[in-house]
Amino acid sequence: MNPVISITNLSKVYSNGHRALHNINLDIHAGEILALLGPNGAGKTTLISIICGIVNPSEGSVMVNGHDIIHEYRTTRSLIGLVPQELTLGMFETVWNTVCFSRGLFGKRPDPAYLEELLKQLSLWEKKDSLIMTLSGGMKRRVLIAKALSHQPSVLFLDEPTAGVDIERRKEMWSLVTRLKESGTTIILTTHYIEEAEAIADRVGVINRSELLVVDDKQALKHKLGKRQMTIEMEEPLASVPPSLSRWSLELSADGTRLIYTYDSYSEHTGIAELLRAVDQAGLLLKDVNTSQSSLEDIFINLVQDQ
Repeated sequence: MNPVISITNLSKVYSNGHRALHNINLDIHAGEILALLGPNGAGKTTLISIICGIVNPSEGSVMVNGHDIIHEYRTTRSLIGLVPQELTLGMFETVWNTVCFSRGLFGKRPDPAYLEELLKQLSLWEKKDSLIMTLSGGMKRRVLIAKALSHQPSVLFLDEPTAGVDIERRKEMWSLVTRLKESGTTIILTTHYIEEAEAIADRVGVINRSELLVVDDKQALKHKLGKRQMTIEMEEPLASVPPSLSRWSLELSADGTRLIYTYDSYSEHTGIAELLRAVDQAGLLLKDVNTSQSSLEDIFINLVQDQ
């Protein structure tokens, strides 16, 4: 299946010499939610801006549904909806006029029935005649989404959609994004919230220092880059790891009360049973045993620090 967006050897260097993106290669599939994670200045917004035709690339190419973003700008831009990070709305316009105007910008014929349904889906219909300036922050964010969807694009970009939004409104936004995906929209979002990516994304990409470090399915990412640990808590502290347990490469906590074993949970033999038997044979008294799995946040931090 051909990707809805195909990015090849994409780089961006600004006139002051700042390298914002370096050799990005990425295929985005129709109907998926892709979350791009990265610290401030990593290149996330620059990548989105290039795809949406706001910033010109220095090298490389981007295709949207088989159309080149440079040579077929009007076509590709009509396929894309963008919700920017900043609130960019006319404060003295009504919600209805705002979305009607946005639809007209793309040369679309008026379709009041579609816009009515769109505003109802975004819980904005009762506010259609309200001035933007009278709306709450969460509602203004939803108006931005309505603007981005007014011309019925097949791809939606959300740049930090929940920045500065409280946890309740954030969960409402997650629910909305999931519904949009179910309607067939391809969604690419940038976020600082790891739990956001973990909650709604199909795939996760990590960008840092202008480079795309990794892109993969959430579970595959945890499998490849995550780790699982078993912590054995002892009744009495140890001065060192007993020689009979050396083959497991155990880590001893600073206070000597915990042995930590890192292993691959997908391996055919984890070595856990043999380790516990060896601990018993060494005459060590166990107080507790528990396991933990790396989260996406752990993986993200490790990737960024390693780079």
